[in-house]
Amino acid sequence: MSSTLKLPIESLKLNVDLTGFEFSEAPRLQNAILGQPRAQLALEFGVAMPNPGYNIFVMGEPGLGRLTMITDHLYALAQSLPAPSSYAYVDNFDNPREPVAVELPAEYGQVFSKDIEKLIDNLLATFPAVFESPTYQQKKSAIERHFNQSYNNAIDLVDKKAQENNIALFRESESITFAPVRDNKSLNEDQFTQLPQPEREAFHNHVEELEEYLSDVLLELPQWRRNMVEKIKQLDNDTISLAIDPLFAELNDKYQNIDDVITYLSEIKKNLGNTIADYLMPGRTLEPRDTTAKRLMLTEQYAPNILVDNKQESGAPVIYEPHPIYQNLFGRIEYASDQGTLVTNYRRICAGSLHRANGGYLILDAEKLLTYPFVWEGLKRALQSGRIEIESPYSELGINTITLKPEVIPLSVKVILVGSADIHYFLEELDNEFNEMFKILADFEGYIPRTHESMQKFAMLMIKQAADSGAKPLTRSAIEGLIEHSCRLSENQQHFSARIKDSLDIIAEANLFCKQSSLGEIDRPHIAQALAAREQRNGRMAENILEEMLNGTILIDTEGEAIGKINGLTVLEIGGSSFGAPARITTTVSPGSRGIVDIEREAELGQAIHSKGVMILTGYLGHTYAQQFPLAISASIAIEQSYGYIDGDSASLGELCCLISALTRTPIKQTFAVTGSINQYGEVQAVGGINEKIEGYFRLCQARGFNGQHAVIIPAANKRNLMLKQEVIDAVAQGLFAVYVVASVDETLELLTGQPAGGVDNEGLYPENSINFKAISRLKEISDMATDDDKEEGV
Repeated sequence: MSSTLKLPIESLKLNVDLTGFEFSEAPRLQNAILGQPRAQLALEFGVAMPNPGYNIFVMGEPGLGRLTMITDHLYALAQSLPAPSSYAYVDNFDNPREPVAVELPAEYGQVFSKDIEKLIDNLLATFPAVFESPTYQQKKSAIERHFNQSYNNAIDLVDKKAQENNIALFRESESITFAPVRDNKSLNEDQFTQLPQPEREAFHNHVEELEEYLSDVLLELPQWRRNMVEKIKQLDNDTISLAIDPLFAELNDKYQNIDDVITYLSEIKKNLGNTIADYLMPGRTLEPRDTTAKRLMLTEQYAPNILVDNKQESGAPVIYEPHPIYQNLFGRIEYASDQGTLVTNYRRICAGSLHRANGGYLILDAEKLLTYPFVWEGLKRALQSGRIEIESPYSELGINTITLKPEVIPLSVKVILVGSADIHYFLEELDNEFNEMFKILADFEGYIPRTHESMQKFAMLMIKQAADSGAKPLTRSAIEGLIEHSCRLSENQQHFSARIKDSLDIIAEANLFCKQSSLGEIDRPHIAQALAAREQRNGRMAENILEEMLNGTILIDTEGEAIGKINGLTVLEIGGSSFGAPARITTTVSPGSRGIVDIEREAELGQAIHSKGVMILTGYLGHTYAQQFPLAISASIAIEQSYGYIDGDSASLGELCCLISALTRTPIKQTFAVTGSINQYGEVQAVGGINEKIEGYFRLCQARGFNGQHAVIIPAANKRNLMLKQEVIDAVAQGLFAVYVVASVDETLELLTGQPAGGVDNEGLYPENSINFKAISRLKEISDMATDDDKEEGV
């Protein structure tokens, strides 16, 4: 039987042969997500659905290349879609605290900004030069002349009356004074004091009369001045309007179909009158301003803040936000310190990822999204309301850091969340709005079926990635090695691993070895070298455990026979690496009725699945051996020198064989190591980590020296999972090592003991001297002993 259970060399590993594949003529992927038809259909459906709520959750474990494949897929789709509108914020001249949003066609953002900059340059070139023109000066002089004429006429009337009283009127700037006249000459202060008292009093009386008369004739002077100021202001406004009309005419023609821009240009035009009068009139400012300062002032007041400017040729935007804090997602308002005070304006409004993705696709990491405060609720609020509102998320906590309330912007975006299954189910359970907003689930498989088509696409992807990353070209043999390694990662000869990124990392690492060897192509030896180097880097723990086995610290026999002892196969996972290592399983049996005691469970080291596997042993013993008498046994099972948590049921086959060995006192060959799960009917079931387990025992046997009898026993169901290293295959080819597959406990017992297990005859009995016969005999003996003890206690 042993020869039929021994696997031939060709079964130990899939050998990929790409002969006949024409990669140069192979079809491009054309937006296809490699080996994920279900996820791709879901993604395409979600993207095509225009209705609200059809956002997409991409579910799968990290390392599957979800983000890269989805981004590439969306980029290709987005190229065929129209570019969405651009948006800018401009000043609200009526209420600067509430900036106004301006919607522009794609690519018009920077064009509009440059047009406003040009308008500012034209304004600086026009003003104050227009006020220095002869036409303006003549009109202004005429208005001032009219005022001065009215003023002079009034003063002349007073002067005429003063002369009648021998009094001279003097005008110095805006002040008017009177002096007495004698002999056609005005008197000075000294001369005036020498006049007789009556004359001086008469002079003062006349002066009082003249001042009253002056007040009467100048009673309308403020009105004259107001009229003059109003006329000059009207002149200024007419001059400004006449000067800026041509500047705005061209802009109005250019943007006549964009309502928001036309409205804003109209607001600028209305506001410019005050701005020019305050800052660009000659001699109006307290301190002279140079052109740079004037340009900065006008820019701060009128230049638009281009929030997002989409390019027409880029199609719809595809944005991935790697750091989705609130401000990065919804935008923020920046502040500047002005003499110790924080100030801001519409030009300090910054766009968030939602603004940049508006009209397209936004990709977010679900785990990161849930990590940052306020973000998840804010995203739901934006999607439900269909608008982006820039606000401070901390205002509800009493921290008010916002001084602006920008106008909201309409939101139309397809959100793609990328996360694990745990996060999807977590959101589904705790947020009753989640399924309403993310109705599409794109479920990524952990493996890809290995077909002719998928191998060709995989090869093309590897070739493309190597070229894109700047690596040297891949040979056909190198691609075969990558496919074989990917099948090893998936633990299945008929499946690739969906962890495409791992294959891409190997290409990068192999490229380094290729450069060091000064060769022009990456070949299979470079792939093998990269894998060996990776194993060497992560192999410290595996080497330490092997060393302890070799020096006797960890007890593992690989020679001879023993009762109640067997070599089990385990996998240890540390960090991101895993390796196989054999472990000794021991069993003791004694009369009693305690049942089978799992020492690992009693020590609280055995996890649930391992404990379940041990419990199944009782079911097997009862079904197979205790049909004619009650099962009464006291046995204990332990995985020796194990000081950490143990889980999984892959040791149950070895534990059962070890238990039967101790029960029947039949020695087990220590050259064997066993792994496998069983059910209560003795059928051997598949286990995981099969390649690492075999290679772990192989390394120990190799280090101690082969004797031609070393072998492992694995479930027959694991045959398709074998992707062993070449050194193991070479040892099997030389007859130094062997791999056996079994489907039942009986087959395993015969291999381990070299004795027949024995089959049931027509009367339900096992042949004498068979292992099963011995097991029944021993169990009946123990059962009878227990029955006798019960009778004695009864007496």
